Amino acid sequence: MPLTRRDFLRGLGAGGAALAARPALGARGLEAARGLDLPRDTPIPAIRLDSNENPNGPAPAAIEAIKRSLGEASRYPDNPEDLLREALAKAHGVAPEWVLLGCGSTEILRVAVMAFGSADRPLVTAAPTFEEPVRIARTLGVPVKEIPVDRAMGLDLDAMARAAAPGAGIIFVCNPNNPTATVHGARAIDDFVVAVRRSAPKAVILLDEAYHEYVEDPSYASAIPMLKNDARVMVARTFSKVHGLAGIRAGYAIAQPETIAAMRPYRLPSGISAAAGAAAVATLNAPAHTREEQRKNRETKAFTRAFFEGLGYTVGPSETNFIMADIRRDSRAFKAACLTDGVAIGRQFPPFLTHARISIGTMDEMRRATRVFRKHLASA
Repeated sequence: MPLTRRDFLRGLGAGGAALAARPALGARGLEAARGLDLPRDTPIPAIRLDSNENPNGPAPAAIEAIKRSLGEASRYPDNPEDLLREALAKAHGVAPEWVLLGCGSTEILRVAVMAFGSADRPLVTAAPTFEEPVRIARTLGVPVKEIPVDRAMGLDLDAMARAAAPGAGIIFVCNPNNPTATVHGARAIDDFVVAVRRSAPKAVILLDEAYHEYVEDPSYASAIPMLKNDARVMVARTFSKVHGLAGIRAGYAIAQPETIAAMRPYRLPSGISAAAGAAAVATLNAPAHTREEQRKNRETKAFTRAFFEGLGYTVGPSETNFIMADIRRDSRAFKAACLTDGVAIGRQFPPFLTHARISIGTMDEMRRATRVFRKHLASA
C-alpha cells in the first residue's frame, strides 16, 4: 500500500506535521504575523498586547526552578516529565495515566486532531476561535465544519452539536473562547455534551480551558469532573497564560487512559524540556502567585474597559486576559497605526472587522497604550 501524505505526517507526530505544514514559527509569531505582512526585521514593539500573554512573567519559584534545571541540560527530560505528570495528576484528582503532556497546549490540540480526525471523521469547531485544530486538520485532509459564533460572540453550541451528526471525529470547544473572550457555564456545557452524545456518539469533545484561571462568571466550571465519567471528553490546559510561561512551552491534557493512549503515538518524545517541567511543577506549588496575577488582570482589564467605554465604544464581556472592543472602524488599519507608535494589538478576526482584540498588559503598559489608542481613534 502506498504511503499517503496523511500517513507520513501521522508518523512524524505533531511536531513533524507542523514542520511539513508551514515554516517553523513560535506561537507568538503565528499569532502576530497573521495580522500584518511585516518584514522579518521589524523591531519588536515596545508594548505587546497581541498574544494574550501574562506581562508580569512567571512566579519567582518557577524562575528559580528553571535556573536549577540548567544543571541537567545535557540529559533528556524523562524525570522532569514524570514529576510534572504526577503533580498534575495530584492537582486534578486523577492517576498519572490520565495526563498527557505537550509542548504547550498547542501540541495537545494537534495530536488530538491526528488521533481522532480523519477523511470520514470531520472536525467541528466554532468561527472565530483558536485556529490550531483547523490548521492541522486541513493539513491532514480532515474535513472541517466551522460554525459561526452567535450575535453575542458566544459559541453556538446547539448548532455545533447538530453539525456533529452523523459522524464527527472531534469537536473543539474553546471555553472561554479566543478571540471573543466569552464563556459558557457548566450547565450549557453539560447540555452540549448530552446533545453530542445523541448526534455523534463516538465523537471526542476537546475542551480547551487555556483561560480557565481568569474566569469570574459563577456559572462556569471546569469540565474535568465530567470527563471522569465520559471517555470521549478531554480537557486541554496550558501554562502559557496566567502562569506566565509562554516562552517555556508546557501544556497538558486530562482524559481517561484509553483516550490518552490513543493520542500518545502522535506526541513528540520528550515534548517538554527539563526547564519547562521544573517551572510548571514550581508554578503548581505557587497558588498565591496565581491569585495575585488574577487580581492584576482583573484591575488592569477594568481600567482598559473603562477607557474604551469612556470614549463611547462597546467592549464585550471578557472572562480572559484580553478584550474585544468595537472601535467602529477597520481594526486592521487601527492595528497598523498603533504599531507605528510601538503598540502591538491582535489581528483582525472576521467577521468582526471593526473589533480590536487587545491583550491586557501591565497597568503601566495599558496607561501608555491607551494614550496611543486615543491618538489613533481621534485621527480616524
